[in-house]
Parts: sequence; structure tokens; C-alpha cells
Amino acid sequence: MTRSAAPALFLFAYLAVPCQAQQSTAPAGQIYQLKPTPKTVVWGYYDPKTAPVLRIKSGDTVEIQTLIASSPERFESAGLGSDQIEPALRDIYREVKERGPGYHVLTGPIFIEGAEPGDVLEVRIQQIRLAIPYAMNAFSPGRGFLPDDYPYARTKVIPLDEKRMVAHFADGIEIPIRPFFGSMGVAPPEVTGRISSNPPWMHAGNLDDRDLVAGTTLFIPVHARGALFQVGDGHAGQGNGEVDVTAMETSLIGTFQFIVRKDVHLRWPRAETPTHYITMGLHADLTEATKMAVHEMVDFLMQEKHLSRDDAYMLASVAADLEITEVVDGNNGVHMAIPKAIFATKR
Repeated sequence: MTRSAAPALFLFAYLAVPCQAQQSTAPAGQIYQLKPTPKTVVWGYYDPKTAPVLRIKSGDTVEIQTLIASSPERFESAGLGSDQIEPALRDIYREVKERGPGYHVLTGPIFIEGAEPGDVLEVRIQQIRLAIPYAMNAFSPGRGFLPDDYPYARTKVIPLDEKRMVAHFADGIEIPIRPFFGSMGVAPPEVTGRISSNPPWMHAGNLDDRDLVAGTTLFIPVHARGALFQVGDGHAGQGNGEVDVTAMETSLIGTFQFIVRKDVHLRWPRAETPTHYITMGLHADLTEATKMAVHEMVDFLMQEKHLSRDDAYMLASVAADLEITEVVDGNNGVHMAIPKAIFATKR
């Protein structure tokens, strides 16, 4: 999809935040704001030929708003009042005609100057907040982990209490809100062309990893000039696996700092939370995805912690945890997390 019109940008003063271990020392940059409109979103794909809607420099920060990917009619049929549906969602469903093959409405892409294939894009997720007071969970025929058991559709609107940070799933059932973006990614290699936004891959994309909350840094291999970052699929929370194919889907506002890393070279996305280092495996076969996550952890421990190959494998076995992040998006997701606290601080 070609996007020629740039969004309205709001420029503010910026102060750098403290860096975590393994991160770069980022220079101070500019801060921008990017809202979802029919001219600033992509519907259902990542494509290295998509024209950017915003150009920034390494070190800059962007406040990005995303939209829940569900039609206004679906919300109304589930009992949500028409006045509660975001006007931008109505505009996008009415005006954006180039869609698919995936389902997600993604804000972007953002071109980061200096990013080239072979680099790594360091994405610091500084803040995430709710944009609307409700979320949606839904399943439909042929999708999810148990499609034969649920050959029909159902949509549930879930009220969100931002003050208490809980979701009211049903009478007597409250779920803690832990907002994160299910899809954060860059353009795939040019040779692949347009790809669906559904399966996560080497470009990151639809990772659906509930640990990628505010305070986390995501490291994504760059495959196209400018990286072309897109984000969406906002979640108020999710269970590992996302078994019915949706989480608590909602609209979110995130603040991201982008840093081009030419001193790091990765094959697959990695992440760093305030407490853990995370490696990822993404494959149609769950066993292969698990092997990838373990291989990536061994490589990380060898490269970053300077362990021998044998010690890295042993440490992964005694100190790192494997978790299934999702099993419903074509490529299964597995991540391996190792706590930072086990590594002694040098004095």
C-alpha cells in the first residue's frame, strides 16, 4: 500500500532515560506523536515497499496510538454503544480498501534514518497506556487452537477499570491489566515482498508475547532500509498461548524510543525486560520453535556473558525458563527467559 500523506506531527523537548544493561547509550532526540488515520495505518501486512508515514532519526521518541482491529458493527452487535466506538476506527474501516492478508490494523510504518539491512533496531518501550475503557475477546469458525470444538463465532466486550487496573471479565472475575502490543515489527527482506501480519517471524511482528510491557526493550534485526517499524494489536492482557486467537484486544498509546544498532547483529528478535533477558523461537512446528529459543539463548550467553558453549547450555538448563507465547498464528511462539539477578555485578 502506498502512503503519500504524512501525519500531523507534534514536536516536544526530550530528556533521555537511563539505559538498561545490554542497551546502547542513546543520544537525546526529538519526540513525535503519531495517531491512527486512514493515511497512517497499514491493514494486515508488512511490506518493504510500503511508503513511510513518518521519518525520524536514531534516538528519537514517538508516541504512537493504535486501534483495536475489530469492525464497528461487531462491537455494536456485542452490545457496545455506538457512541463508544472510536471515530478513527469508523474512518479506517470505511476508507482503507487495501487490506490483508492478515487481520491487524498497524500504525506506521516509521522510517528510522541510518537503519540498513544487517543492523538491529533497538525499540525501547517506555510507556503504555489505555486509549479506551474496554477490550474485546472473540473467536470465530476455523480459527484458534480448538477450531473443531468451536465452529461458531462469539464476541465479548470486557470493561476496563484503568483506576484499579483490572478488567471485569464477568461477575466475580477480575483480571489484572498488563498492557502490551501484540505486534511490533519491521519490514521483512525485500525478496519476500508483502507478508501477512498474522505469523511472527524474523521481522518480529505478531509476537503476542505478554512480557513485552512498558520498561522492556525489543531488539529486531533490520531487513530493509529505514527498518519501517509498525505497531498494533494492542492487548490489555493475555494468557500465554492466546488459545482462542484473541487476547483482551484494545486500543493503546505507547511511547517508543528507536535506536539504530550497528554494533549488534541478530538472526531473530530478542528482548530485555527490567528483570530478564529473553530469546525467541518462531516456527510452524512447536518443537522447532523451542529449539530455536534455546539455540538463541546459548548464543546470547556465549556472546554477551562470555560463557563457553557447554556452560551456556548448562546454565540455560538450570536457570532459564521456556514459555509458549502463542500457538494460533501460523508460526508458534516460544521464548526463553533468564533472570538478570544471577549475573554478579562487576565492582
